[in-house]
This record gives sequence, structure tokens and C-alpha cells, in this order.
Amino acid sequence: MKILAIETSCEHASVALLVDGDVMERRLEGHANHSEHLLPTVRSLLAYAGLELDSLDAIAFGAGPGAFTGLRLACGTVQGLAIGADLGVVPVSSLAALALQGEGDAVFVATDARMGEVYSAAYRVSGGVNGAEVTECRRPMCTPPAQLALPPDGSWFGIGSALRVYAADLPASLLARLSAQNAVAVPRAADVARLAASRYLAGEVVAPEAAVPLYVRDKVALTTAERLARGGRA
Repeated sequence: MKILAIETSCEHASVALLVDGDVMERRLEGHANHSEHLLPTVRSLLAYAGLELDSLDAIAFGAGPGAFTGLRLACGTVQGLAIGADLGVVPVSSLAALALQGEGDAVFVATDARMGEVYSAAYRVSGGVNGAEVTECRRPMCTPPAQLALPPDGSWFGIGSALRVYAADLPASLLARLSAQNAVAVPRAADVARLAASRYLAGEVVAPEAAVPLYVRDKVALTTAERLARGGRA
């Protein structure tokens, strides 16, 4: 199986290529340069592997939630590549991909959504790194950090930037049930590719024109009044 994956939901973007269980990954440094370097990185990775785009089985992308510009970039790029090569697309939640970097089978993901809010979700993780699967226990949502909550039972491994950015605002009840945490991990294209492989085999492939980002939150900016209320400047 051969799957190209793109993940640009945050400032740490990456491109990966999964070939028969082995994954190669390239990172794109610098949020402002993602659009400039994304396609050259894709071409470089394919050339390194000795593959043409139309020899792939599918193209996957981190569908979010995350930065709106990054999600549109990944989705638009994947749509263009897939249409040109007559391939299907596998959208993968960026939060689900991040869960693969957690420890144990119960992983709570919380990333900085900006504007004083957090994207979060909870997953059960199973399988090895090349056949990974995640089961959604709590759907992705966007809330203030003080409103974060875990599923009712057990302890959870916490992962994501929100655990660092909003450390002082997280509920004590949530922190008490985290077995450990990783506050520096970011979604990776390699993990998007691994999840996409399982979903491709399950037939979870869409036509390029049907691929859409997972926004969760439609509002992308605060009003002047809201910025002032939060202590910002007009």
C-alpha cells in the first residue's frame, strides 16, 4: 500500500509517504512558508522513493481541527493532486493522528485553538504503529480550557499544546485523572498516513471534491469588544 499524507493544521507542518508499512517523513519549518514549500517537498519525497503520484493508492490529509489557513492549504493541495492523478482522498482528524503519540490505550488530546479556546477529543488507541486505529470516545469540540472534561471512567494520557499553553486554567478534576502528559507533541503526517492506511482498507475513501476540513469552530477572529473584554487592544 502506498499513501501520501499532508499535515498542515499547525505551524509544524509535515509530509509523509507510507509504502508497505514503512513511513518516510519530511518536516516543513516556518508557518509562513508552508504554501511555498509544500509541493516541492511532496515532489522531493516521491522522487526519493522512486514513485510517481499516479502509482499511489490514495492521498491523505490532516483535516483538523486546527489553523484555518493550514487546513485549507492541505485540503486544496490534496484535492488538486488527487484529481490530477485520479486518486481517492482519506481525510484524517489531526487530533486522532496526535493521539498515536500518546501512551497507553486511553488518550485525551487537547490543542491550542487560539482565542482562549481549546480543541479536544478523547480516543481509544489500538494496533501497532503500522496498523494503528483509534476509536473516538469523545468527539472533537472547541471549548474554553476551564470547561475541558474527560470521559467518565479511568485515567487518561494527555497530549497536546493546550496542556502547556493553558496549564494554569485547566480544571483540577481533569489534571487529577491524567496518568501523564506530553505538552509539546504536534500532529505528524506520518501518523496521518498510518491512520489513513487502516481507513483505506476499510473503504473510507472519498472523491477529491468531497474532501473537506474539520473546522469544529466557524469563528476565526474576535470582535474588538471581545478582544477588549479579554484584556487585549482594540
